[in-house]
Amino acid sequence: MDFFPLHDRVIIRRIIPKAITAGGIHLPDNVQEKPQEGEILSVGPGGRDETGKLIPMSVKVGDHVLFGKWSGSEVKIDGTDVVILKESEIIGIFGASKNLKAA
Repeated sequence: MDFFPLHDRVIIRRIIPKAITAGGIHLPDNVQEKPQEGEILSVGPGGRDETGKLIPMSVKVGDHVLFGKWSGSEVKIDGTDVVILKESEIIGIFGASKNLKAA
């Protein structure tokens, strides 16, 4: 992908869940909800505070994240449907607990 997000924005590819329920019923695309999980494809350099100091991003390329259902802007880049959103719109990172230290 030849696109780089600016500031505190990230590019996410939605992770499409399986279209079959636990009972084995196939769900057509028009009744499925928009996925709220995704994989980060690209990360901007970070935001700036009031003094102009760069605030580094908390997420990185490859992270599996959860974000709000109506967050970001859906666009197509190089034929791929992606969501561009601010880091603050990301709710959390899956599997991050093993990388975080207790405060």
